[in-house]
Amino acid sequence: MDNRHCRFCGRELKHTFVDLGFSPLSNEYLEDLGQGQMCYPLRAQVCGECFLVQASLYQRPEQIFGTYQYFSSYSESWLRHCKSYVEMIVSRLGLTRENHVLEIACNDGYLLQYFKPFGIPVRGVEPAENVAAEARAKGIDVSCCFFNADTAREMGEYDLVIGNNVLAHVPDINSFVEGLSLVLNAAGTITMEFPHLMRLMESCQFDTIYHEHFYYLSLTAVQRIFQTYGLEIYDVEELETHGGSLRIYAAHKGHGCVRPTVAELLGREEAFGLRDIQTYAGFMEKVEAIKLDALHLFTELKQRGKRIAAFGAAAKGNTFLNYCGIKRDIIDFVVDSNPHKQGLYLPGSLIPIVGREALRENKPDYLLILPWNLKEEIVSLTDYVREWGCRFITCIPDVRVFSV
Repeated sequence: MDNRHCRFCGRELKHTFVDLGFSPLSNEYLEDLGQGQMCYPLRAQVCGECFLVQASLYQRPEQIFGTYQYFSSYSESWLRHCKSYVEMIVSRLGLTRENHVLEIACNDGYLLQYFKPFGIPVRGVEPAENVAAEARAKGIDVSCCFFNADTAREMGEYDLVIGNNVLAHVPDINSFVEGLSLVLNAAGTITMEFPHLMRLMESCQFDTIYHEHFYYLSLTAVQRIFQTYGLEIYDVEELETHGGSLRIYAAHKGHGCVRPTVAELLGREEAFGLRDIQTYAGFMEKVEAIKLDALHLFTELKQRGKRIAAFGAAAKGNTFLNYCGIKRDIIDFVVDSNPHKQGLYLPGSLIPIVGREALRENKPDYLLILPWNLKEEIVSLTDYVREWGCRFITCIPDVRVFSV
């Protein structure tokens, strides 16, 4: 795999954005402690020509996404977000039963299910067969394949094409965006959501960097990629999901009325320095500072005999734990609501994953929230831990200890 050249424009990559050492795949959970596990360099670079931030490739998508343990429906806040989106987009575009909707990376049908009350025909694309089966159980038509220009030619055209948190997961971003242009009908709209690079840098969200995230995206970079395939971004919204995301609206060039939001955000990205390679150079220092602060806190707590558990067997948590070298000698167990993960072990750190009942049974003194973007939801789910004086910890954007 060529890790020396930009996967969009082909220029040589000369600038490192972040280097997190060696780590296993973030969603490669283990069934028993006797299993071996491969580790790979976890490093992201930035292209000095198009400013696309990209991780080095060591695994093919088929190896990462063939069987997947992430099911979107286990986050109540995410489901609310998706239901609200469907109600908004149906109204905004005036969608009816005569229109057709395609979602790429539809996961377990978490979003497409909300089109059912409107009677709008939907179709999903999902590469992981085990996850696609969950969507089919909801009555959703799902094609189990990777979306690219070749597979797009077999799918027909759609009035609305949706992609939530998928644009960062496709190593061949050129073929993917070309595929978008092929499945979008002449007057159709594409909406895509992805974590915003500027927010990642502002809040030092280094834990969102892992092997299945091949890109860390700005509007500056995405606009250039879409323009290459005749697609024009005509609106953009800033969202709070995943620590700060963008939702872009795109159409075939000349078929969308470009709103001032696009130029305004591009201007803010330039003012932030996303078109200046020197802006990217200081990020690693902030990452190292969080690691040292976290290790200092956990070492002090363990020396005082405190018991520490974690909540959320999320990919971002695995990046954080493995970069910091935190294992079972620090964290006793991690709680997760997803039954598909319970009974397994986190990759690298080998911390056991258990159900929520373990909190009452073991009464930890501190609970580390790994998916910090869901902090409010997790605190609400576990507010009973204050009965025995348990306190919460988050480590992004900085190390904090708090009570509720």
